[in-house]
Amino acid sequence: MSEVAGDQDFETRQIHAGAVIDAQTKARVTPIYQTAGYVFSDFDDGEDRFAGRSGFRAYSRNENPTNAVAGQRLANLEGGVDGIVVSSGQAAIAAALFTLAQAGDHILATRSLYEGTREMFRGALRRQGLQVEYVPDDADESEWASRVTERTRAIYTETIPNPLNQVVDLERLAGIAHAAGVPLVVDSTVATPYLCRPIEWGADIVIHSTSKWLAGHGSVIGGAIIDGGGFDWAANGDRFPHLVESPRPGVPSFVDRFGVSAYLGYLRTVTVLEYGPTVPPTSTFLLLHGIETLSLRMDKHVANALEVAEWLAEQPEVTAVSYPGLPSDPFHTRAQRYLPRGAGAVVTIDLAGGRAAARRFIDALELISPMTHIGDVRTLAIHLGSTIHAKLSEEERLEAGITPGLIRLSIGLESARDIVVDLARGLRAAAG
Repeated sequence: MSEVAGDQDFETRQIHAGAVIDAQTKARVTPIYQTAGYVFSDFDDGEDRFAGRSGFRAYSRNENPTNAVAGQRLANLEGGVDGIVVSSGQAAIAAALFTLAQAGDHILATRSLYEGTREMFRGALRRQGLQVEYVPDDADESEWASRVTERTRAIYTETIPNPLNQVVDLERLAGIAHAAGVPLVVDSTVATPYLCRPIEWGADIVIHSTSKWLAGHGSVIGGAIIDGGGFDWAANGDRFPHLVESPRPGVPSFVDRFGVSAYLGYLRTVTVLEYGPTVPPTSTFLLLHGIETLSLRMDKHVANALEVAEWLAEQPEVTAVSYPGLPSDPFHTRAQRYLPRGAGAVVTIDLAGGRAAARRFIDALELISPMTHIGDVRTLAIHLGSTIHAKLSEEERLEAGITPGLIRLSIGLESARDIVVDLARGLRAAAG
């Protein structure tokens, strides 16, 4: 028995959307279906499951009941038609793009992307034949159009780029992508569906690292891909023949078989099935518990982040604060449009004393955890130049805006006063 959550408010849907009451036990909480496979009732049932003619599952590599609830809940919260959870945010990016493109194809991307994503683009994806070309976020339409080729398969961006928070004009990028006949793919991890739903602004595919605010407690790794259901694959079949053409005689195309969710149908039954980036249902169980309190936590994250950012902006040891919730931030106006509930919980600061000051700052923290992660209930801090961006040359770091004193803070749910007290301790040390 599946729960109906169509016209309900976000706070209700984050608890109920996609939930299924177990037919046998009537368990209220979605169970952990810790199983590799599912018993066929007879010969024909096995054949039907593998052919996709049955509503029952064949194997947990791409179809597990616990995971299915999470995929459907996230699709509901984002306003999409279907969703799937996978083993990590990186796996979500790779699976999303491999469902669109093959060796020799071309992806256009905004420059302000998380460095882990850029590393994968210039590493594993390039070795497998995908070319990613970067365009300045605010380049005009003619420049974007001039970069599109017959092999272009998507435009890729982030709602709130990590770590510098350069809020992207989603509606404009969606228009550029659709004029080119390709989908807009958006990593919306930092925003979460509570703060921004890119599909409402024209995005076609939304990606999350569910390890972050969605799960919320720093205890699991996971990713998700949501299909918006609005892109016309049939009208752009020359770029996506694998979705619009029959895979073999007598077999319907993915568009014929899945309709508006053709992309997610292919991703689930081909990409995820063949690559196998499976997330354990135990991890998804924790993810579902995190999603149930998402709105409550995000309200507190945002309130804390704004209070901390306002305080940091007044400190002499800090030369710059990147947080679009501040009226002084260059992306504040755009944040008000796309993020009316708040500009997220990442606050990035630049210390006047550079790397040496950053070292003293990090080592003096007591409450705040120095580690690589964001979206935890705990406040976290990391020096970017010596960790996430360490593989870049100094010139490349500066070009990406990663200065020697840059510190990324993921603001948690502790008392804002206590967070500020610990930051003050770090700044005193940074000042020497």
